[in-house]
Amino acid sequence: MIVTDTIAALSTAPGMAAIAVLRLSGPKAYPVIERLSPTLPLEPLARHAYFVPVIDAEGRIDEAVVTFFPGPNSYTGEDVVEVSIHGSTYIQQRVLQAMLDGGARVALPGEFTQRAFLNRKLDLSQAEAVADLIASQSAAQHRLAIQQLRGGFGAHIEDLRQQLIDFAALIELELDFGEEDVQFAQRVELLALLDRLVDLSTELIDSFRYGNAIKQGIPVAIVGAPNSGKSTLLNALLREDRALVSDIPGTTRDTVEETMAIGGFLFRFIDTAGLRKATDVVEQMGIERSYKKASEASLVLLLGDASKISEGALRTEAALLQERIGTGPHVLPVLNKCDLEGVRISQDTIAISARNGIGLEALKEAFVAHVRAMQSGPGDIVVTNARHVDALTKARDALHEAKRAIDQGVSGELLAIDLRRAQHHLGEITGKIAPDDLLGSIFGRFCIGK
Repeated sequence: MIVTDTIAALSTAPGMAAIAVLRLSGPKAYPVIERLSPTLPLEPLARHAYFVPVIDAEGRIDEAVVTFFPGPNSYTGEDVVEVSIHGSTYIQQRVLQAMLDGGARVALPGEFTQRAFLNRKLDLSQAEAVADLIASQSAAQHRLAIQQLRGGFGAHIEDLRQQLIDFAALIELELDFGEEDVQFAQRVELLALLDRLVDLSTELIDSFRYGNAIKQGIPVAIVGAPNSGKSTLLNALLREDRALVSDIPGTTRDTVEETMAIGGFLFRFIDTAGLRKATDVVEQMGIERSYKKASEASLVLLLGDASKISEGALRTEAALLQERIGTGPHVLPVLNKCDLEGVRISQDTIAISARNGIGLEALKEAFVAHVRAMQSGPGDIVVTNARHVDALTKARDALHEAKRAIDQGVSGELLAIDLRRAQHHLGEITGKIAPDDLLGSIFGRFCIGK
């Protein structure tokens, strides 16, 4: 018997973990596990754990804890069985093979979550949040993924979409009474609604700068003159010798990137080539790359050698660098080697000694303060997905077109088209509008077992 609608997968990567969990989902999930564990009851209790032997044609494989979750009250909305076994790779593979021999098939990447979406247990934005939750490496990434998984973002988008649907229905009703010249949708009220939706869309789009930085890791470019201590600082932050440190100017000719969590946020530190007049073509290429990395960063740490440059001169360099790379990144001037004899630095400047660790905690606090300042508004909803931003931008464009249509007094038929376009793009976010190729692209990036 081949049961193509029942899937099985390891929910942990194969290895020597103490416990591994295999999951079955589909209408034949329980019959499949019954064949492996004949001592299971014919009618199991929901969410009740049974300690039973697991066998195949060769004999006993292991002792397992089997839990049955009847649909629709399960993750996928279907009957789900979870089988907890010992973490031996041999045991995992043998139990999985027994499930396949019993009529199940191996789940595709993301198929459990895709079934949850298709069975309306999750909207599409929540399903994407599952992948973000699995990939989270910091408290901030975890927090944003949890917020989206709870459904607040999707519910907010659906509320906006429903308001548009209600007005569009009235506009289209007017078309049925075209000869009678009646207005069911008051244009003043519709304009007020469109203004609110445009403002809300803009707020969500603007939040992506913060949300994407949290999701990908906040890029911090460390720039400065040769021998100012950039590589030493990177090593001090990471607490390991990641970058080559030398007294010879121009040692760093390419960028070195590493990640680190500070204050619950993930930062991507980028050590760059020293900024000076290059002595050869290769060094010049490294310097140009330094400026490019600085322009792409969220925070640019301009490091100066306190024994060679004054606070005022460093601030002037920071202003010139800010002018060159644009207003997107924030340039933070920092004086290094503050422990050297004769160095005097005011309290207005961040002063550190990368070699001795002096001032590093204050510097880390400045990193965290920068991230908190990136939050664009008071709202709790933050967009972290580029697909969502694209859909919101297209929806906002359609809303602007609808406003122009009202201002110019165009026909209700053309106005309805703009409103439908906005509805369509908002529906793409939550999956109300979800072509198969989009679903394949989203769920194909999941790991098997989720």
